[in-house]
This record gives sequence, structure tokens and C-alpha cells, in this order.
Amino acid sequence: MNRKIRIATSWLDGCSGCHMSFLDIDERLLTVLDKFEIVYGPLVDAKQVPEGIDVALVEGAVSNQDDLELIQQLRARSSLLISLGDCAVTSNVPAMRNPHPLGKILERVYIENAQADQQIPANGVPPLLRHARPLHEVVKVDLHIPGCPPAPDLIFHCIAELLAGRTPNLETRARFG
Repeated sequence: MNRKIRIATSWLDGCSGCHMSFLDIDERLLTVLDKFEIVYGPLVDAKQVPEGIDVALVEGAVSNQDDLELIQQLRARSSLLISLGDCAVTSNVPAMRNPHPLGKILERVYIENAQADQQIPANGVPPLLRHARPLHEVVKVDLHIPGCPPAPDLIFHCIAELLAGRTPNLETRARFG
């Protein structure tokens, strides 16, 4: 009896559009459901990143201290880590803040544009990193799936190939930009 492939999903600084594309695979997921289990992520109730993850699909840029700690933990506990979508691959929209000083950004958002309670939050908010970074600048990434968001067909192709024991070849299926 073959064991199921253990998959984790996560999103960092992004919009969750890549997870929506994952869900848009729809009934095709049923054709491979007996081969994998989702052991961590927003689609399941797991609160802790488990050990022994075979494949981690991660969307979003690394923008704050919590993102950094989570991506490092996912990398350490995963055999294969996949950057899912343009925010994870290039840091895309989250990186639009990179040319600006953090203090100026926070002041603009929480002081200048606030209608009430004008203060920069300090409690319960993870500290921002100086720059939003794509995953590969922080940890080793094994596969990049571009797109904003990636097409469900592309995500399914990658999952099906991995479940078949093959490395997905995206040369003719995806392109950057």
C-alpha cells in the first residue's frame, strides 16, 4: 500500500488568489484525492506546521517577521517547496512598497489616511521587513509556478506530475511576465 503524499499550502503577503485557483481545479481534485492529503494550510484546521511534508505550495511574498519564520519552517519540514504565483516568485504587488521607507509608509497608512485612532499599531502586528522578498531570496525553492494567479490547469498539471513521481516541466505551459 502506497502512502499518501503529504501536502502543505500557505500564503504569506498576498491576496489568496493562488489558493482560489487551487480550489478552481474543482472535480479534477477528486481524481487524485486518494494519492495525497493536505496536512497544513488555510484549507485544513492544522494549527502547527507538521514534520514530514512532501510538497509545500506557498503563495505570497516574505514581507514581515511572521512570514520569514513560517517560510523557514516550511522549508525545513518540506522535501519540495513550490513558489506559487507571482508574489511568491517575484514579490510582485507586495514589493511595490520596497522603494519607500517603512516609516513613511506606516505614517501614510495609519496616521495621514486614518479617520479615527491615528496611531501606528504596535501590539499583535508582526514587524515588517525592510523589503518584501520573493521566496527564493529567503529559502531554497524547488519549483516556480508563475501567474497572478496561476491558472488552475497549470496548478493541476504540476500536482498530477508530482503525484506521478515526475518533475513538472513548465517550459511550454507557463511563462513569466
